[in-house]
Amino acid sequence: MNKSELIDAVSRATGLSKADVDRALKGTIYNISAALARGEKVTFVGFGTFERRQRKARMGVNPQRPTEKIKIPAKKAPAFSAGSELKAAVASGRCPKLTVEAKKPTISKSKTNSKKSGKRSR
Repeated sequence: MNKSELIDAVSRATGLSKADVDRALKGTIYNISAALARGEKVTFVGFGTFERRQRKARMGVNPQRPTEKIKIPAKKAPAFSAGSELKAAVASGRCPKLTVEAKKPTISKSKTNSKKSGKRSR
């Protein structure tokens, strides 16, 4: 599944427009990436955890010249650890149940300046 297929699937499952899903997905990816860049973990309970891990420097083999050794420098890399619900879904081959809350209309309440008539309370 690629990004556009994911957007289509989420749009069908939630009833949101594709444009809304696209904006939400871009915002989600941006914020996960920003948190990882700051060294934070991002956890979705049941789904998994994204984190930044430090890889040590090590020796490797040049794939173009297998007899030649090369130094691979230390670096920070993103990592993902699957959660229990995701592991169970993959092992069983069954999709977890989707629970989506219906859209609730937003009611904007205007603030009014209500002045108490009469005496002040002390």
